[in-house]
Amino acid sequence: MSQITDRLAELGITLPTVSVPAGAYVPAVISGNLVFTAGQLPFVDGALSQTGKVGEGDSLVSPAAAKEFAQTAALNALAAVESVLGSLDRVTRVVKVTGFVASDPSFTGQPGVINGASEFLGAVFGDRGVHARSAVGVAVLPLDSPVEVELIVEFA
Repeated sequence: MSQITDRLAELGITLPTVSVPAGAYVPAVISGNLVFTAGQLPFVDGALSQTGKVGEGDSLVSPAAAKEFAQTAALNALAAVESVLGSLDRVTRVVKVTGFVASDPSFTGQPGVINGASEFLGAVFGDRGVHARSAVGVAVLPLDSPVEVELIVEFA
């Protein structure tokens, strides 16, 4: 096993299989010493466990649930990274996280939601997981997903 696979196991997490893209793109590409992932949704076993807008209210996805979904989307992004690198141990730095949150118009807590991805990457990679980030509220995401996460990572 690799160090990162061992670390994921310590966290009780298994790297998922890379999902088949829903369009004319690939899950991740290498350019120079960087890997760019496509936007990843919080699929678990090929399905979204919840859909809709994030906010406060009975008909909305709670910010706490959305934060967990951001972690799941980041995990799926790591699977895409591994698919092109062969091992997450090659990652020398998480450079940038971009997170999109399908937001109710009154919701302004996008940074807290995307913390789910950022905190997860820090737990997995330690100092190598500290990154720049954008957390963006949007009207709607593919398949009515509450969140989407993409990564840029450096590797050796």
